[in-house]
Amino acid sequence: MTSEVRVPTLGESVTEATVATWFKKPGDAVAVDEMLCELETDKVTVEVPSPVAGTMGDIVAAEGETVGVNALLATISEGAGAAPAPKADAPAKAAAPAASGSDSAVDVMVPTLGESVTEATVSTWFKKVGDTVAQDEMLCELETDKVSVEVPAPAAGTLTEILAQEGATVEASAKLAVIASGSGASAASPTSAPASAAAAPSGGKDVEDAPSAKKAMAEAGVSRDAVTGTGRDGRVMKEDVAKAIAAGVTAAPAPAAATAAPRAASKPDDAAREERVKMSRLKQTMARRLKEAQNTAAILTTFNEVDMSEVMGIRNQYKEQFEKKHGVRMGFMSFFTKACCHALKEIPEVNAEIDGTDVIYKNYVHMGVAAGTPTGLVVPVIRDVDTMSFAEIEKGINVMGKKARDGKLSMADMTGGTFTISNGGVYGSLMTAPILNPPQSGILGMAKIQDRAMVVGGEIVIRPMMYISLSYDHRIIDGKGAVTFLVRVKEMLEDPRRLLMDL
Repeated sequence: MTSEVRVPTLGESVTEATVATWFKKPGDAVAVDEMLCELETDKVTVEVPSPVAGTMGDIVAAEGETVGVNALLATISEGAGAAPAPKADAPAKAAAPAASGSDSAVDVMVPTLGESVTEATVSTWFKKVGDTVAQDEMLCELETDKVSVEVPAPAAGTLTEILAQEGATVEASAKLAVIASGSGASAASPTSAPASAAAAPSGGKDVEDAPSAKKAMAEAGVSRDAVTGTGRDGRVMKEDVAKAIAAGVTAAPAPAAATAAPRAASKPDDAAREERVKMSRLKQTMARRLKEAQNTAAILTTFNEVDMSEVMGIRNQYKEQFEKKHGVRMGFMSFFTKACCHALKEIPEVNAEIDGTDVIYKNYVHMGVAAGTPTGLVVPVIRDVDTMSFAEIEKGINVMGKKARDGKLSMADMTGGTFTISNGGVYGSLMTAPILNPPQSGILGMAKIQDRAMVVGGEIVIRPMMYISLSYDHRIIDGKGAVTFLVRVKEMLEDPRRLLMDL
């Protein structure tokens, strides 16, 4: 009898987790309640115990994969019939004749892409027809409007047919390929596995790096040899590439070799020195949506400036106590988020959207926080931010920022926002006019803090000043409302006590 191991309930409002570590492998004997694996969510680490005693069967969700509540993680063979399973590696060939003629075709389907996402583009195939594949080995990568999705092999066997070629657009649940599994595949897998294991010590080239890591290395021009893999068997994960780039790893020498060839030519033409790279589906979608926002909304921008002395003074006075108590640093974003929430209550049309001939007023604030990543701009959403404390806001921003950098944002993380804050100041922008994130009607732009000479009480003093802006849809927000909103944000940042008294 086979029992299923599924993702347990993760907590209120938590819908997914990442498989962090497997403590068991296929063929291992397990006892009831023995820990099988560990899951990580935005807030906690969850251990998954074995529901029965038996032998570990297939692991469906590999380390690093994102899984939803009640998703299938693995299978366990129960009872006496499970006893021979631990020896399966050795007698596999002996068992094969008993299954003679039991080869079966396994379909590789498009996985669930996320809420409201109905199609994806096949960006890369990592295997070709005729290749032997192991269960959970990455077959291809799909790109949706928001994220890249890796498609693992549902079973071990041989890839016999690819139905959706690179560049093809596929719908959710469409068939991508076919794998021949069964006795023929079982015979092939054991022989190929030792070969892989034997080859690994001589250079580790048989270890398949994560497709997202390959893509990140290619985009950053980083050599595979310059990245230390932390995945199983030294597999390079996307976060390993990010760490290498942060550590100052330089671009791979390959581009230098590529540029050497044109120099050898007496008169290199421009085409030989150009590189044509197809835009990712994410960038194509971003470009289309930004242009649609310009074409649809009547976008205007109003500016103001904020004296950041009070906010900076509070940070300097309480930052150590804040971090010690809450385990997170006090940043500027929590102040701006709080100020915006108060201003949105007074000017509700800034937190509304147009739907046909109707205006939908949102009596809650789901704050989008724009963040730049190697693959493009993303806007993760912190939900019900108007009910959060300063510490909760900072923790939420940290969690979403890490997921964005690691490429682990889900569709749920990036949908449903009602208002957005974009901090161009972190890149050195002195003044910014961000474009709307439809269907939202407003977006606040933050710039860098710069000491400037200001006239205060008839005297010239040096103050840390920041330009702020509000880009808004003039179809729903009039000039008075936009200016008033920005003035309220300015007032609350220059006198943060107003936040406490709701003034």
